Amino acid sequence: MKTNKKVRDAARIADVPLYAVAHKIGVSEPTFSRWMRFQLPPEKEKQILAAIKELEKEAE
Repeated sequence: MKTNKKVRDAARIADVPLYAVAHKIGVSEPTFSRWMRFQLPPEKEKQILAAIKELEKEAE
């Protein structure tokens, strides 16, 4: 099972690419990719999920 499934699923369902999430939270795509390799701390996961929701609303 991949790490950070909740984040990956939320982005997929919202049709938001992970590079856009990285940009939204102010980190580079490679940095975000490295973060996704290991389980995120709860606070960081919460921040990322909020960014995904914002991006989803912006796309509507």
